[in-house]
Amino acid sequence: MTRTILVVEDEKRIREAVTSYLKIAGYVVIEAQDGKAAIEKFEDNEIDLVILDVMLPMLDGWTVLRRIREHSDVMVIMLTALESEYDKLQGFELGADEYVTKPFSPKVLVARAKALFARSPQHQTSERIELGGLVLDKTGHDVTLNGDKLVLTPKEHTVLEYFMQNQKCALSRDQILHYAWGYDFFGDNRVVDTHVKNLRAKLREYGRYIQTVKGVGYRFEVCDE
Repeated sequence: MTRTILVVEDEKRIREAVTSYLKIAGYVVIEAQDGKAAIEKFEDNEIDLVILDVMLPMLDGWTVLRRIREHSDVMVIMLTALESEYDKLQGFELGADEYVTKPFSPKVLVARAKALFARSPQHQTSERIELGGLVLDKTGHDVTLNGDKLVLTPKEHTVLEYFMQNQKCALSRDQILHYAWGYDFFGDNRVVDTHVKNLRAKLREYGRYIQTVKGVGYRFEVCDE
């Protein structure tokens, strides 16, 4: 199946280089050079992955990401020169799946895109997991809570899947990180805490199912209280 990637980057040289490598890898690429155009092209096309720069004309990348997350759980790779821990955590809190810092190798960026597609729920075996009102459908990439559909990012879906598959098991942050992001991820394992925080909020009163295990990480356990 051919995948379509939206590349949002205002620097023409970088945008063209990334586009060229992605096309060689077999992807369909749509380009946007500012935030306003990015939202318009995202709404007008079926996009499987967004590669999104932060510093953009018209609307910045954070705003674009917020707009996307209002209606879509499409995978997003943030592409930026900002290197601070705060900026990276902000990106993950807003729902980014990966964070690539400039300068970067287009080949590495393509590899990151391939890894995201390979680990996305759509590429995993058919399975339906039901626990305490939660239903996770790996094939349909759907999660429902007492019949209400939840809007989760791909990474949130993968983390929740890992929890539900390992109910009552204490899972370390590194275990969760390796499952959801892969062994090639070089970021801080505190990104796990950010995704757990977001999951708890989206699960509403059932956020208590994700329990903190002091000195270890987290445990998912269905509880009545």
